[in-house]
Amino acid sequence: MPFPTVASPIGHYLQHLHDKFARLEDGQVATYIPELGRANPAWFGIAVATVDGQVYEVGDSRQEFTIQSISKPLVYGLALEAVGLKQVLARVGVEPSGEAFNSISLDPKTGRPLNPMINAGAIATSGLVPGSSPEERRTRLLELIGEFAARDLAMDDAVYCSERDTGHRNRAIAHLLRNFDIITGDPEDPLDLYFRQCSISVTCRDLAVMAATLAGGGVNPLSRRRVLQPQNAGRLLSVMSSCGMYDYAGECIYNVGMPAKSGVAGGLLAVLPGQLGIGIFSPPLDAKGNSVRGIRVCHDLSQDFGLHLFNSPRVVTPALKHVQSGADVRSKRLRAGAELEVLRRQGGCIRLYQLRGRLVFASLEPVIRSVLREAADCTHVIIDLAQVADLDRASCRLLLDLRDQLVRSGVRVFLTGAADNQTLRNYVVSRFDEGGWTQLCGFDSRDEALEACEEELLKRHGSKRPEPPGVPLKQQELCRGFTPGELQDLAQRLTALDLSADAEVLAAGSAADAMYFLVQGEVGIFLKPDGAAEQLISRLGPGMSFGEVALVDRAPRSATVRALSDIQILRLSFEAFDLLADEGLSHLQTKLIANLAGVLAARLRSANAEIRSLK
Repeated sequence: MPFPTVASPIGHYLQHLHDKFARLEDGQVATYIPELGRANPAWFGIAVATVDGQVYEVGDSRQEFTIQSISKPLVYGLALEAVGLKQVLARVGVEPSGEAFNSISLDPKTGRPLNPMINAGAIATSGLVPGSSPEERRTRLLELIGEFAARDLAMDDAVYCSERDTGHRNRAIAHLLRNFDIITGDPEDPLDLYFRQCSISVTCRDLAVMAATLAGGGVNPLSRRRVLQPQNAGRLLSVMSSCGMYDYAGECIYNVGMPAKSGVAGGLLAVLPGQLGIGIFSPPLDAKGNSVRGIRVCHDLSQDFGLHLFNSPRVVTPALKHVQSGADVRSKRLRAGAELEVLRRQGGCIRLYQLRGRLVFASLEPVIRSVLREAADCTHVIIDLAQVADLDRASCRLLLDLRDQLVRSGVRVFLTGAADNQTLRNYVVSRFDEGGWTQLCGFDSRDEALEACEEELLKRHGSKRPEPPGVPLKQQELCRGFTPGELQDLAQRLTALDLSADAEVLAAGSAADAMYFLVQGEVGIFLKPDGAAEQLISRLGPGMSFGEVALVDRAPRSATVRALSDIQILRLSFEAFDLLADEGLSHLQTKLIANLAGVLAARLRSANAEIRSLK
């Protein structure tokens, strides 16, 4: 039965590969070992495991088959751990043979097999497995390969007997090795162990976990146990890259770019060091003894996800810098109390993911996992790429596949900070069109996208500010609790002004002589740090005030206020404010100051929450 994968763009892509190559009918199931000929040629599984333990699998990923030659590098690793490099190299070399897996490639002077991936080298390596008896050596070997898979494994007795009874060429190789003293004692003992190691039952998922163990420098990503020392894992991968695919090894490392090992039962294991492992199972083999579908899948995975070893970064840094919620971080638009309350309650539906560094498969895959884990609680997702130094087409594909999956779940998605990224733009336009680019990446900054998400939430939950003719004085944030008479007294002391977009209302450094109520339109607060360009730090909409902080200290203006659209404002001069007490209206001063304190406190709490979210 096919095993369902994790719902993810990566899982969907693997399913696409499975569907694409399941129709291939090239190749033949191996029959020289009679029991292998029983395999169903339609069996086909793909699994990918990351070094932090995430496994994606599709198709017949849990169908058991025998590991065959994929055991060779694992047993080579066991020999390195058990007897050391010097003794291993004395018995087995590391040079490619360029010949088939069952070739008799021995050094003409010493009789030493050229490498541990051909049968001669593997039999010699099996002879190095420590133990005081054949049973103890079998147990040691089976336990080690089980540690690579993070589960207990067993041998397939039927396949073992079939290999033992028909393995005449391997028997001849074993005796030839005994002739050169490469193996000592009865050559049937290491030969029998070799037959048994090849008959261990595994699954496609097991192969992916084994490969991820090698990718992680010898640490199993599921059990977190160290199976091999890092230096031995490196030696093992080196031999796999040059010898693991026999007379296809050079072409494989050139085109696919990952150390790999195949087995005649149809298994194939590939490793991208530091990032992931791949396991594929499909019994039909090509003329060189490699799984036809397995080779095709590895090639597409490498090409589509940029997995070629020599094109990938040696160190993969985490791409996710911050995850923030719309309940904790706000756009630069300052909002009145009712809107703030809605965003406090509903803002958690907005998630903002800030990425950084170079995006490749291994750095982006955990981000996708994180986004999908939280998607059920989201209505809006913003992925900010402003601090991304580079991304390839594979990352573009994953980002858009993630977007498609979120949209199908009813989540709005925006990519921000990508205006100058030509790679992403070209990919989006090729996949959609210019309209798709505008829709997905139309906001230059995450703040603009965040404000748009806030506006949609406010409309959805019924607290959006009214459209023109604007916000009257009684609804202004500094006029909460005013009686009609008090509003009339205040209105008599206000001057109405209409200004056009881009008009400068206040200039940084100018004298503070008034505060303003914004009735209609939008203004921006700008700062100009020393030696830097002017920066927009916040936006204010109808119902809000500005210039009011100077009411307390009367210090010169610290920022510039400019109209972002045509605006209508009400001006209260500080002179008029000071005269309120002389006119018997000191209670208006008290109420204005009290409301101002409340507004500033709310803004301070919001700023503190945003700062905390950045830790």
